[in-house]
Amino acid sequence: MSFNRDIKIHKINRIFARMEHIRNFCIIAHIDHGKSTLADRLLELTGTVTDRDRQEQVLDDMELERERGITIKSHAIQMDYQFEGKKYVFNLIDTPGHVDFSYEVSRSIAACEGALLIIDATQGIQAQTISNLYLAIEHDLEIIPVLNKMDLDNAMPEEVKDQIVDLLGCDYEDIIEASGKTGYGVDTILEHIIQKVPAPKGDPEAPLQALIFDSVFNSFRGIIAYFRIFSGEIRKGDLVKFVNTKKEYEANEIGVLRLKQEQRQVLRTGDVGYIISGIKTSKEVKVGDTITHVERPCAKAIEGFENVKPMVFAGIYPIDPDEYEELRTSMEKLQLNDASLTWEPESSAALGFGFRCGFLGMLHMEIIQERLDREFDMNVITTVPNVSYQVVTNKKERIEVHNPSGLPEQKYIEHIEEPYIKAQIITRSDYIGSIMKLCLDKRGELKNQVYLTTDRVELSMEMPLGEIVFDFYDKLKSISKGYASFDYHITGYKPAKLVKLDILLNGESVDALSTLIHHDNAYDFGRRICEKLKELIPRQQFDIAIQAAIGAKIIARETVKAVRKDVTAKCYGGDITRKRKLLEKQKKGKKRMRQVGNVEVPQSAFLVVLRLND
Repeated sequence: MSFNRDIKIHKINRIFARMEHIRNFCIIAHIDHGKSTLADRLLELTGTVTDRDRQEQVLDDMELERERGITIKSHAIQMDYQFEGKKYVFNLIDTPGHVDFSYEVSRSIAACEGALLIIDATQGIQAQTISNLYLAIEHDLEIIPVLNKMDLDNAMPEEVKDQIVDLLGCDYEDIIEASGKTGYGVDTILEHIIQKVPAPKGDPEAPLQALIFDSVFNSFRGIIAYFRIFSGEIRKGDLVKFVNTKKEYEANEIGVLRLKQEQRQVLRTGDVGYIISGIKTSKEVKVGDTITHVERPCAKAIEGFENVKPMVFAGIYPIDPDEYEELRTSMEKLQLNDASLTWEPESSAALGFGFRCGFLGMLHMEIIQERLDREFDMNVITTVPNVSYQVVTNKKERIEVHNPSGLPEQKYIEHIEEPYIKAQIITRSDYIGSIMKLCLDKRGELKNQVYLTTDRVELSMEMPLGEIVFDFYDKLKSISKGYASFDYHITGYKPAKLVKLDILLNGESVDALSTLIHHDNAYDFGRRICEKLKELIPRQQFDIAIQAAIGAKIIARETVKAVRKDVTAKCYGGDITRKRKLLEKQKKGKKRMRQVGNVEVPQSAFLVVLRLND
């Protein structure tokens, strides 16, 4: 009996000793601060990437990621590193930097004990750096500050170090100077990871408790879930369940995430790995869910799970109505790779059959459109994007509306509530005035203003989400000459004086151009749409009336004049009555055409709202 106990104690001690040599960490940074390039140098120095596999942005395996220089999906990879005669296992989780993917970032951070905070020595601290840093601090991560791009001539190390010390309260000696391009300082980063990032903790004898932090779709194997084990162990062939979806599966294959997936028979506490169970639908695997055993489940799920909620909605329609089924198939395949995309069928009188899609934000929407075009060769029309509103009816019922056409009649509405955000803008002090004017024009309210240094200021604004959906980010960048950085998070819903603005062509409402807008902006917005449509809609043989209306009230109008055919050209001389007779005949014909004539709306007209400020 004591012999068995000794074996068990020896096994547990061996597992704890193994855990002492594991380091789980992530990289957090603002867009374009060089985290993917620095990750490449870490992979090279640890020998994870061979010369044959070497390429720029190894972890960004999507063509779109490489082209735009941004990380869209989280990526995980395992590295081995020898230090002072001991072998260490590093699990690196590369996270997206953009605000649209903040939930993915939060789950990746929850799977780690430490974080490399990468800051560009030429640009200093920016909004998403602070946002992701707060997420890491909330999860008690050990922060290692790294000053990147030190090889550039315009680097400002002393100035940026002051910003980092003010933000973190660390010492100047704690900040590592590095260059992802040249590899300078990368060995120091690896040493700091070993010395400062704590080893994973957890009970290897407890029931299995593992956090899913990402998932990818493989056309042969189905959904592959990436997880981090917090307690217990998982073996190949185990029967497991996902706590929040309550689905049960057999672990057909488990393994670790090297440059390619490597199978293992068992994964233990502290390990990061993948599981393949033949899952075919993305809805069954949710980021943030907990994996446990069916027979011996854990007492509670890992905290922090939430269903990802789309914030921006738009209609996507095929240009050719016959391609509707092809578009449906393309959307299904896209959803397998991107579980945060939501869609449901809808129809429009103007555009026919299509889909109402929900996106995490404007960048997410842009990426989905781009992928539909590149990966599936689908030419689509995207309607005006809008946010979700909550309508409170006279009967005190609360209805969520994603589409202006789904709004009840005005007489049934008590009030409409719109989502509000808390925005953080970091900029140079020279641009404060123009940026504050932009925010106030967008119905923003200044909540706080903090000088990070003598010439850098952080503005905290409260604004309606609907106001930043169209052109806010582009305007912010042009006003600040590219220096301002922007980050936001949803704070809740507030009542607003919103109206439904309809666009009518010859008295017929074009539902795809309808939008919900604040009452104070409706007149100006409607007038500009009418003016833009007048430029875009080709002239017909009859007059086309373009009108903007709120309910039955017309607030703006433009007219596309008819093309005049010279019907009297064939009359050479003769009595004037011959010409009059031909002109009267033409007038009657045009009157009949106006009654039965259809107005052809070009595709560019549906993007008119997005381009109103061009």
